[in-house]
Amino acid sequence: MPKKFFFFDIDGTLTDKSTHKIVPSAEKALQQLKDHGHFAAIATGRARYKALSFTDPINIHDLVCYGGGCLVIDGQTVSLKALDHDKAVRLLEHADADGLGWMLMLHDADDVYFNRPRFLEQAGLRTELTTYHYDHSLDFHALPDILKIYLYLPKGSERRHPWIQEMGFLRMSSSYVVIQYDQKKEGILAMMDHLKADPKDVVVFGDDTNDLVMFDPRWFSIAMGNACEELKKKADYVTDRNVEDGIWNACRHFGWI
Repeated sequence: MPKKFFFFDIDGTLTDKSTHKIVPSAEKALQQLKDHGHFAAIATGRARYKALSFTDPINIHDLVCYGGGCLVIDGQTVSLKALDHDKAVRLLEHADADGLGWMLMLHDADDVYFNRPRFLEQAGLRTELTTYHYDHSLDFHALPDILKIYLYLPKGSERRHPWIQEMGFLRMSSSYVVIQYDQKKEGILAMMDHLKADPKDVVVFGDDTNDLVMFDPRWFSIAMGNACEELKKKADYVTDRNVEDGIWNACRHFGWI
């Protein structure tokens, strides 16, 4: 069997959303893929520090994270892309003009920075572990790198702020969105380039609309049985639900393990 390069989404693909833990048969499949000489990696929108808390315990050390903006190979970060500086500055200027609070991720950590408490007043505290830094002298124009922007944007108000479309966004709750690098496919291609491997040998697994971007005709794409219909239609193969051993069953079906 030729060597394959597997990239797995985390939430809803590898993990049971009801427990947020990896499905046991999926973890077993990951290890057997590696034992059979394949490359097994994670492709996620999570920040590196957050992804590592999931991957280290399951012995996976190759990641495409930050939505494709960061590559980790054998535990070492080989690239980390910030947001386009000019676009980020324009977005923040619009947000200030429209009275929308924001917070910035500047480093690969749970720290966020802001120059006024508007986001907290409007959206409240994040449910995830977050360290807040309030610095009234913070000037976003002068920052060299911005990795993520958390922006207060109530659901249904997007049309009142058309400037948000320039960078795109991921909705995290009914009250706020995240602007981050969102090019999993480009991250996978960059990883394959680093590995000097052919993209035709890639296999991806996903379950939701944020995985649409990594379902590409150059490689083989598998949707979980619990995936959204849009992703299933784009997939080359639809396996069983993740909690019904979907990853294990697909890998056995194609003879990869």
